[in-house]
Amino acid sequence: MATAYVDQKLLLDTKMSDAFDWSTSDIPVRDALWDYFMDHNNKNTLETESKMRPFMDCEDSKIKEFIESHLK
Repeated sequence: MATAYVDQKLLLDTKMSDAFDWSTSDIPVRDALWDYFMDHNNKNTLETESKMRPFMDCEDSKIKEFIESHLK
């Protein structure tokens, strides 16, 4: 049985400071997005999960664009 090998680290798993030169945060991009949505919907976990779902299959460029315009 063959095992798939992923040679590229997902942007969502990259530290914010490694992905964005303006960031000093050591948390992963995924956590920064989660925190952003939680802060903007009264800590509603189900709504946050729903907001995060599109980012799971999103291109890195779209994720970066969102973060640049909302978290910077």
